[in-house]
Amino acid sequence: MIDRVHDKTAMMRSAEGAPPGVAILVPDGVTLFELGVASDIFGTDITTDSGCPLYRPYICGPARSVTSDAGLRLEVPHGIDALEAAQTVVVLPSVNPDQVPAAVLQALRLAHSRGERIVSLCTGAFVLAAAGLLDGHSATTHWSECADLARRYPRIRVDPGVLYVDEGDLLTSAGSAASVDLCLHVVERDYGAEVAARVARDLVVPLYRSGGQAQYIEAPVLLPDSGDLFADTLRWLRAHLGEAVTVADLAVRSAMSPRTFARRFVASTGTTPLAWLTRERLRHAQRLLETSDVPVDVIARESGFGSPDNLRKHFARALRTTPQSYRRTFRASASSSAPDQAPGRPRATAMSR
Repeated sequence: MIDRVHDKTAMMRSAEGAPPGVAILVPDGVTLFELGVASDIFGTDITTDSGCPLYRPYICGPARSVTSDAGLRLEVPHGIDALEAAQTVVVLPSVNPDQVPAAVLQALRLAHSRGERIVSLCTGAFVLAAAGLLDGHSATTHWSECADLARRYPRIRVDPGVLYVDEGDLLTSAGSAASVDLCLHVVERDYGAEVAARVARDLVVPLYRSGGQAQYIEAPVLLPDSGDLFADTLRWLRAHLGEAVTVADLAVRSAMSPRTFARRFVASTGTTPLAWLTRERLRHAQRLLETSDVPVDVIARESGFGSPDNLRKHFARALRTTPQSYRRTFRASASSSAPDQAPGRPRATAMSR
């Protein structure tokens, strides 16, 4: 049996000089997929340049052990007092999201009042809603549960069409795989795109599926006798981000009319060609700012934005910061065990149309 930590003073003392704490809140009936996602990403072996872990995860909960959705009995090493030693709290979904102890709801309220970041995965949003934390905010959950969340909690602006919503200190994700998207987004917010890309590569998952991608999209449409042609077009795009490219150009490469190309692109990716290209260019610019001393005007050209003014416009719109501020933040924090305050993020990642 693992000893549970109940001495919050000892826990806080052991945390001095340590990486940011992440309390992963495990309810009875916890779903194993989301538990694995949070544990893998916030317990990653990827480190800062100085060799420090990115996070210090605590598996915690009100009970000494829980039964998972698969019927497995799991020990929980820390009590809910672990929330007091954390900078981020991750609320996992369970098969019974309405059966939440009052002590957990109160602990979440107190954590939020202390300024801790609260993240819910999938139907964990119902726990945040029950605690009153989402009132007056935008949020999402699994697409099949969005209508119920909106009906039961009318003060929440429920968005069923996104993979996650980031409101700064309150973040919610859609179902299952969207938990990966949101957790990687948190890493990117804290450490920048380069470190987040390393974590994603370690997990063998894409760093970015547009946060505005529909939760439920049509099945990809494959071209007759040439199913790889569309993927080849995307690979070509990533290799030519600095070039002027139109939808007509891409349609020609894919042997389709512009109208058919645009329709099939949305069906396959959940976003428009322009939105996809803009996000890829922005991500390329982020990584150049984090990993090089290349001047901003050169980065603007190489990432396809053309001019520094256009690059600044897109940074302000998507990241709520400037290229220079972004570079100072993430170049300075690359070798630090704890990240600087991340630049502001969009209040919600709206569906591209």
